[in-house]
Amino acid sequence: MPIYEYECRACGTRLEKIQKIDAAPLVECPSCHEGALQRLISAAGFRLSGGGWYETDFKSSGRRNLAGDSKSDKGGTSDS
Repeated sequence: MPIYEYECRACGTRLEKIQKIDAAPLVECPSCHEGALQRLISAAGFRLSGGGWYETDFKSSGRRNLAGDSKSDKGGTSDS
């Protein structure tokens, strides 16, 4: 599902909301409760969901890429 970005024209509050593509745009601001929310044009964002297919695709020897993993987090390519 896409992540949409909104800004309130009344109070300036900015927020992001995960919505279906065919969902109606939000109108009421959660901060000031005015009907002044406007959907912004921004870089596309989306959320991956599922059983971890992105973790296992295109891998060899069963390795995993995890943040902070000592095997994949070398910090440099120095041989000395």
